[in-house]
Amino acid sequence: MSPMDQATHKRFLDYREAFIYFGRRGMKQMSGEEFTVADAEHRALTAKGDARDDEDEARLAELARILFRD
Repeated sequence: MSPMDQATHKRFLDYREAFIYFGRRGMKQMSGEEFTVADAEHRALTAKGDARDDEDEARLAELARILFRD
């Protein structure tokens, strides 16, 4: 795993803290590497703004849910 930049690491720590409170039974906590991939995808989809299609919107909603950003 490549090292996380400082901003990604902070978001990862925020995710881990939120997981303690909001994680559901059967929900697996992401590793740092898994989080980095999901976080990057979430940020890319967010950056698309109005250019997102319905598939992008659905994926963004799913990522927001698993990253506890909804």
